[in-house]
Amino acid sequence: MWLTIAARASTFNLMVEHNPAQLDAVFHALGDATRRKMLRALTQGERTVSQLAEPFDMSLAAASKHIKALESAGLIHREVRGRTHMCRLAPAPLAGAHDWLSFYERFWTDHLDALERLLREDDARKQSAPARKSPAPKRGVKS
Repeated sequence: MWLTIAARASTFNLMVEHNPAQLDAVFHALGDATRRKMLRALTQGERTVSQLAEPFDMSLAAASKHIKALESAGLIHREVRGRTHMCRLAPAPLAGAHDWLSFYERFWTDHLDALERLLREDDARKQSAPARKSPAPKRGVKS
């Protein structure tokens, strides 16, 4: 029995299928620990660029590069208020990443469930089969 499961392309999120560039940008942005921590901080509310940079002991220029990567992915919105740049979370693009990951989670869960069933069936067959005796060594023949 092969471990194959029919593809579920029809359940795949249309945004993911039709906007691979945005999905690539989201995963690129999430690929950096500093940017992930900045996003987490934004879940608590708006932050200035200075506030986002502060925990990382980095310059505002370095923080701005990270923020631009997050903006390019559509994960944050930046608004200029006077001389202050305010950033807020824009979680919608994370839904596309979640859908993409969920497809593969289902794929691997289904395959691993099928493998588990096969292994259990094999164990059950081995336990129900009569025990075979190994042939007795022939007398007078040295191994």
